Amino acid sequence: QVQLVESGGGLVQPGGSLRLSCAASGTFFSVGAMAWYRQAPGKQRELVATIRPGGYINYLEAVKGRFTISRENAKNTVYLQMNSLKPEDTAVYYCYTGIELQPGRISGYWGQGTQVTVSS
Repeated sequence: QVQLVESGGGLVQPGGSLRLSCAASGTFFSVGAMAWYRQAPGKQRELVATIRPGGYINYLEAVKGRFTISRENAKNTVYLQMNSLKPEDTAVYYCYTGIELQPGRISGYWGQGTQVTVSS
């Protein structure tokens, strides 16, 4: 069974920084693309950043230059470094990972979500 465990959310003032982590554990063949989504109250969940095994990265336009996604393959972990945070970044942040359970058999998994609140 695969589990994604997130950590690192919290309350921060505008202009501050937070670092989110998401670690995959369990029995599987490999980890594919890893991503962060967020969902603000009353809004749809949106894709914030993606990182693929080969290093390809893309970001939501609104976070470019402020957020950095990275991964540590040996630990099956993805990070999201968030700098210059704004009140509009307030949301529940979810990690999403494609897990190759067996060669050629890939399933998507979600983390439990972590609250990020940007407020003075």
